Amino acid sequence: MLEIDIPGGKILRLTHLILDYNGTIAKDGLLLEGVAERLETLAPKLEIHIITADTFGSVRAQVVGLPVKLAVIGPKNQDQAKADYLASLGVDASVAVGNGRNDALMLKKAALGLAVVQSEGAAAAALLAADVTAPGILEALDLLLHPDRLRATLRL
Repeated sequence: MLEIDIPGGKILRLTHLILDYNGTIAKDGLLLEGVAERLETLAPKLEIHIITADTFGSVRAQVVGLPVKLAVIGPKNQDQAKADYLASLGVDASVAVGNGRNDALMLKKAALGLAVVQSEGAAAAALLAADVTAPGILEALDLLLHPDRLRATLRL
C-alpha cells in the first residue's frame, strides 16, 4: 500500500495503479524506455493493472515478465469499460494514469487521477478530469515513487 497524507486534504491509501497503455506507457504499441524499471520498483507497494484496447496488438509481448495484470477491452464504450474496471478494484484505493478522452472518466473517479502529456498529446477531457498533470509517464510514476512531490502539489 502507498499512503499519502495530503496536507489540508485527505489521506490516500492506494493499493492499485491502473495504467492506460498507448499514449500513456507506450508509443505506437511499444513500451516507453524507463517504464518497466519504475513498474518493478512500484510493484511491492501497488498492484499494477494495464487496461487497453491494444490497438497495435503488441501489449502482451511488451509486458511479458512485468509484475502487471492486463485487461484488454473492446473497441466500444472504452471510457465506461475503464471506469467499470476501476470500480471493480475500488475507486478509493486506486490511482489511475492516462492521456486520452477515453481515460477521463477513470481519471475523474479514481482516488488520484494523473494525466500525462507526451508526444501523442492529451485530450482536454483527460486534463480536466485529473488531479495532477505530468509532462510524461516517467514523471507521473516518479510522483508515486516520491510522494512528497504529490503532497506539495495537492496541499491546500
